Amino acid sequence: MELHTYFRILKRWWWIPIGLTALTLVFSLITLKPWQPRPPTYVMGMSFSVGVKPQQLPDQFTYDGYYTALSSEYLIDDFSEIVKGSEFAAAVSQRLADEGIQVAPGQIQGSTQTGKLHRILNVTIYDGDPKRVAKIADAVAATMTEDADQFMPRLLEDQGAVYIVNRGAVVPIGPSLKQRLDLPLRLVLALLAGIGLAFLLEYLMPRVQTRKDMEALGVPVLAEIPRK
Repeated sequence: MELHTYFRILKRWWWIPIGLTALTLVFSLITLKPWQPRPPTYVMGMSFSVGVKPQQLPDQFTYDGYYTALSSEYLIDDFSEIVKGSEFAAAVSQRLADEGIQVAPGQIQGSTQTGKLHRILNVTIYDGDPKRVAKIADAVAATMTEDADQFMPRLLEDQGAVYIVNRGAVVPIGPSLKQRLDLPLRLVLALLAGIGLAFLLEYLMPRVQTRKDMEALGVPVLAEIPRK
């Protein structure tokens, strides 16, 4: 199919992609209300180190230092998943409840993200209240450093520990990339869907539009009446 054929199809069914895009725009403006200011979001980051004490054997050389560093790397991998789990969130929620702050475990899970870099565990807390961000971060740090053995007793109960390396400050962040691109992406997808629907209708509707359509059917054309 040649390019002018595509153009002819789009010219015939132009109202479908344009109409679908317009409807999507109206619906998005009603639901998203982009003219209204969005509530601010605050973030706080912390870094932790997880380690196991090397075994001390007098007058003997061991490779325990190497295995200690290797164990630390594995523990970071494990804790990055533990912090995102429901048990850890429940422990943080209970610690906050003891201070008179009610935050559901599901909310803690949804506002906590983890990452790893060079055997360092990074934990990031998001929330709309700056004071609550700090309280959640303090509870997360206390749970990590004081109750880590409850989540991995076999490795941390006797010779392991979690240390806080860095405690950042609470800072506001602007709208995310997803929020900024939400409306444009909706319009682009609606336009593409409308174009696809136009080509589908063209394929499904058995109509003869041009002289080439007749010739493609094997019917000789004696004359053609132009539109103008």
